[in-house]
Amino acid sequence: MHPLPNDNPLLEEGPLPRFDAIRPEHVVPAVSGLIAAQRARVAQIEALTEPSFHTLVEPLEELRHRLGRVWSPVAHLNAVMNSEPLRAAYNECLPLLSEFHTDLAQSEPLYRGYFHISEREGAGLDAVQRQVVEHALRDFRLAGVALDPARKARFKAIMMELSRLSAKFEENVLDAIGAWSHHVTDRGQLAGVNAGILEQAERRAHEQQLPGWLFGLDQPTYVAVMTDGESEPLRRAFYEAWATRASDRGPSAGQFDNGPVMRDILRLRHEAARLLDFASYADYALANRMAHSVPEVLDFLRQLVRAARPAGAAELSALEQFAGRTLAAWDVSYYSERLQKSRFNISQEQLREYLPLPRVLAGLFEVAERLFDVRIRERADVPLWHPSARYFEVHGVRGEPLASFYLDAYARPHKRSGAWMDDCIGRKALGGSDPVRPVAYLVCNSLPPSGERPALLTHDDVVTLFHEFGHGLHHMLTRVGYPSLAGINGVAWDAVELPSQFMENYAWQPEVLARIGRHISTAEPIPEATQRQLIATRSFQPGLRTLRQLEFALLDMRVHAEYDSANGARIYETLQQVRAEVAVVPIPEWNRYPHSFSHIFAGGYAAGYYSYKWAEVLAADAFGAFLERGAFDHPTAQRFLECILARGGSRDPLDAFVEFRGRKPTVDALLRQYGIAA
Repeated sequence: MHPLPNDNPLLEEGPLPRFDAIRPEHVVPAVSGLIAAQRARVAQIEALTEPSFHTLVEPLEELRHRLGRVWSPVAHLNAVMNSEPLRAAYNECLPLLSEFHTDLAQSEPLYRGYFHISEREGAGLDAVQRQVVEHALRDFRLAGVALDPARKARFKAIMMELSRLSAKFEENVLDAIGAWSHHVTDRGQLAGVNAGILEQAERRAHEQQLPGWLFGLDQPTYVAVMTDGESEPLRRAFYEAWATRASDRGPSAGQFDNGPVMRDILRLRHEAARLLDFASYADYALANRMAHSVPEVLDFLRQLVRAARPAGAAELSALEQFAGRTLAAWDVSYYSERLQKSRFNISQEQLREYLPLPRVLAGLFEVAERLFDVRIRERADVPLWHPSARYFEVHGVRGEPLASFYLDAYARPHKRSGAWMDDCIGRKALGGSDPVRPVAYLVCNSLPPSGERPALLTHDDVVTLFHEFGHGLHHMLTRVGYPSLAGINGVAWDAVELPSQFMENYAWQPEVLARIGRHISTAEPIPEATQRQLIATRSFQPGLRTLRQLEFALLDMRVHAEYDSANGARIYETLQQVRAEVAVVPIPEWNRYPHSFSHIFAGGYAAGYYSYKWAEVLAADAFGAFLERGAFDHPTAQRFLECILARGGSRDPLDAFVEFRGRKPTVDALLRQYGIAA
């Protein structure tokens, strides 16, 4: 057992993590020592003869919060500043954490204690406290508390192995990205590619003492090449590298292959679900969701397929007619960008000049301030993990501190691709104590600044930033004091995207575009005609965009729902069937995108990727209430805050939505937003 050192920065209980002091060698002693101390405290709680909410539930909520505060900066650094020593320490802690969480979830004394509290104190608890107890009882059952000792031990072993495999999956993707580069010496091959991307590639080549340009596989570079690179061979090279990451095909074939990892993950998830008498892992996952059954989810997705597929087929036909030829998968983004520019006289790359990050952030903060009566101010005296990271505080209208967040906006080596919000510190207010204010991480991967010029965003980058900030608001504006239900915690997974997708709408509002869009050199606003054209692009190729997401969602749900121990994972056989049902764009046989599908193999979206579309329906319908009264209507915004953002997981999400909207959600608003007929 590792002792608890006095000088370990991970164990300091200051208001924020000491990112200037945390080192890989601090991780294992801090985590293992804290878990040992918490096991001793749990044993005392388990021994209570007459447990109460105050003596059992509140101490366990306190333990959850404390462990989260220690582990959160470790997991965050592993994602944004990955290194071999940190990765080793992170991986050494995963089985310790998995075992501890599983032991807690399978503790019969704790389960009996919660049940006792439910029976004896239930009538005297307030609504949030009852929800804390009910969620805990449900989670005990889903963790196998009622299993016999042998089956319980097997369930625990599976959870530990799944934790390890998920980390391995993400490592393989990160390593595959890091291992690939593309060296170009002929400037003619780079026609159309954004100047900022070229500067970055030229700098990388110079650092490697190479002539010309050296490209990596970071997300901004990949997107820029696919949408604007005029050279088809260049686009194909990037597409192949991206679509075969961590697989048995492509330029790194077999070197970081996630195939065995995926098969083991699906096998173990299915076994865990069967131990609990669920027919499949999908049925198990849906036990705490808004959607209640696999058929309900599949019917929902196929309803959208029926609406979107005719539109998608017509959009592809129009695109090929525009291009004058049959298109390969690596051509679609390029010609879509050209067609969009032809129709609307606008392109993502041209918009960069009008969307410097400082102005976009100022406009985003103004949106939040107008809607939810907050004030956001940057602080420069806080320890950070990288020079480009930033820290902001959120205050109420009277200046009272509410929350804070870090922003890590730019792509760089050894940083996970994509964008996300995560929990740095959750809100806690137990037993009348002063509340601990929530702190969020907001992470994006946009193109970094170049020289004296600030980071310049595409409008897609802007939408992503608004999306993640919506998650951040959900985390930061919660009023729930119990960590298990505060912010995004305890929220049904298929409702957790509601605030994020709701906030995306503001990235398309003329009033917001006028605020955030100023030319980097002239300070001229985005011309009104260009604004109108940009807004019109929101309904450009909605069928193709929707079908892509539906393909992901159907594959995810089906591989988890249809897993058969006799036949194994059948990922690509299932994908072939899904594509026959959904896809209109021809995809090459060697495409291996499931091998880097981190959402379902390394994130929280297993049998839950449909949640994006499910929550998009909720978000479009919720924003409809604003369209009826005005995008910044204050009473409507306050009702959204009270009913959705502030509640965390303390209320059933459907009930919360009905309270806000006055009725159940329908898909009509989303289809109208897409410009697709129902």
